[in-house]
Amino acid sequence: MTEPLEAVKRHLSTLRVALVHDWLTGMRGGEKCLEVFCEIFPQADLYTLLHLPGSVSPTIEGLRIRTTWAQHLPAVAERYRYYLPLFPFAVRSIRLKDYDLVLSSSHCVAKGVKVPPSAVHVSYVFTPIRYVWDMYEVYFGKGSSAPWAVRMAMPPIAAWLRRWDVKTSRGVDYFLADSENVRQRILKYYRREAEVVPVPVDTKQFELSFHSRDFYLVVSALAPYKRIDLAVRAFNRMKKKLLVVGTGPQMAALRKEAGETVTFLGWQSAENLKRLYGECRALIFPGEEDAGITPLEAQASGKAVVAYGRGGVLETVIPLDDYQAGKSPFFSGVFFNEQTEEALIEAVERLERHAHLLDPVKMREHACRFDREVFKERMMRTISEKLVK
Repeated sequence: MTEPLEAVKRHLSTLRVALVHDWLTGMRGGEKCLEVFCEIFPQADLYTLLHLPGSVSPTIEGLRIRTTWAQHLPAVAERYRYYLPLFPFAVRSIRLKDYDLVLSSSHCVAKGVKVPPSAVHVSYVFTPIRYVWDMYEVYFGKGSSAPWAVRMAMPPIAAWLRRWDVKTSRGVDYFLADSENVRQRILKYYRREAEVVPVPVDTKQFELSFHSRDFYLVVSALAPYKRIDLAVRAFNRMKKKLLVVGTGPQMAALRKEAGETVTFLGWQSAENLKRLYGECRALIFPGEEDAGITPLEAQASGKAVVAYGRGGVLETVIPLDDYQAGKSPFFSGVFFNEQTEEALIEAVERLERHAHLLDPVKMREHACRFDREVFKERMMRTISEKLVK
């Protein structure tokens, strides 16, 4: 028999809880999940490697935030990723005691925190360290933007980080994954099973739209693996209008590459973002993501997604191919299978040919299956169950 939700809430409210998150430098997908954890455990202490005050939501800022010595590294606000080799030492310097539950949310080193014997460690993993596992070539390979000296130094450092990552995975009692895609990576790299709790989207923040203006939209951090460069080049060639919401280390390079139809807007307020989703023709999603919240935000607005057909989008976007094969009564996007300009251009043109078949209502209904409140309840029940095993 399923325990009443109010009983689950009462149980969780009695716990001494430590939340551990890699870093607090902006409100991206991981921080949207963390925000829910902060709502579930408003009594928790929040530990992180470093924190840029004002960079995350009031809900997160409202907790007792404790940082490490990494907070005081030179120019850390702009260059924190350059300190990657130091982060395992920083997270291991966190001292936890007198806690019943440690809930880490990790895409880098947070899951490697030392946990006292009295506590149960549940780790919600966005991905095993992407910089040294599946995305190593993107960040440090021959075609990456990393300086030559960094590329030469990284092989032994990455090998050490992989060993550290596997070793510290043994300190996690229960793994939760944000997608089936990540569950498989946890099994592959850590040899550990994980339960999937899909990422949340706050569908109430977005309004169903039946109309669009003549532009496509990208909403993304401007990091190498996001492949925004691919979108820029494709839209340069098509001479179609592309608006890019986001900031990141590739901003300057992308601006130089962009033609007259590509505009960079930086980060936008929630109200402006809602408007842009509602007015766009479709979301362009050219990278391989662990899960990806923005495709769900687009669908919650009744808008389709043109996406690289690998990673988490396979679990959140209904492709045109499935609709045409009779596997689904609707579709919410078009996939392209090679990260090339030609493949992306062909996918955009294919979506335009079939746009009259899109059903905004069904797309929003699909996105609501991943609603924030669904995620919140499932997370509460899952954690409560782990604690009584």
